[in-house]
Amino acid sequence: MGIVKLYPECKDYIWGGEKLKQKYGKKTDKTPCAESWELSFHKDGLTRLENGKTLAETVTEKDLGESVKDFPFFPVLIKFIDAEQNLSVQVHPSDDYALEHENSFGKTEMWYVVEAEEGAGLYVGFNKDVTKEEFEQAIKENRLTELLNFFEVKAGDCYFIPSGTIHAIAKGCLICEIQQNSNLTYRVYDYGRKDKNGNERELHVDKALKVTSLEKYQPTTFPENVLSECKYFRVEKHLIAGKTTRVADEKSFHCITCVGGRGALNGETVLRGDSFFVPANFGKYTLEGEMELVITTV
Repeated sequence: MGIVKLYPECKDYIWGGEKLKQKYGKKTDKTPCAESWELSFHKDGLTRLENGKTLAETVTEKDLGESVKDFPFFPVLIKFIDAEQNLSVQVHPSDDYALEHENSFGKTEMWYVVEAEEGAGLYVGFNKDVTKEEFEQAIKENRLTELLNFFEVKAGDCYFIPSGTIHAIAKGCLICEIQQNSNLTYRVYDYGRKDKNGNERELHVDKALKVTSLEKYQPTTFPENVLSECKYFRVEKHLIAGKTTRVADEKSFHCITCVGGRGALNGETVLRGDSFFVPANFGKYTLEGEMELVITTV
């Protein structure tokens, strides 16, 4: 197959805004437009192509690359997230726990900050070592955020979040998230918020107490231009100024997501918010223009 533009599934979660439609070209009737699942093989939101077929039913094993063969199913999911309100404080389990208890894989993820309003930030991990009893008591007393790191952020910041790390995206952030191909989340605290039917959203405190790392959060560092790297994905940032080439070899597909500027990929227009799938073994491709790109491989 050739290079294809991706058409995401959008989600209307209650905390979302309208920036993805207004500024990032997302076409959907859903309001709000909280997330766009740019590259997804997950049953809860399959990425489609211009012809209406899903990417999952179109690609071959060769298109995905040799590295993907190591996994029982496609390992990555890529999203844009527009947080007009705070997301819940939550945690994702490890593969071991999730496979035993949920018939699912766990979720390690990374956040790349595309936009951030003044004072906006992210909650990531505990600000000190805590006991399980301290954790549980803070949840009961609605003061859990006092135990968490709050990092004020700006565009270009990046955080790697291994499974078991408690976290939350706060209002005013627009994020590009690269994660394991999983939709498994344990909500711990949701600000007493109610859904469109007037009901408080379900919490999963008992499960969260079993899977959350209680140690003080230590940020992970990566080499220059590498935003994150783990067994499930490798993510690089590329600033294009003029014309350059890259190569997709037999090891992995490339997913190219434009988070800023505009340009062209092998002559096809690329705008902010666009994502493209370059199949493994495609060989050399050309990027041209003034663009900020996030490129994901396995």
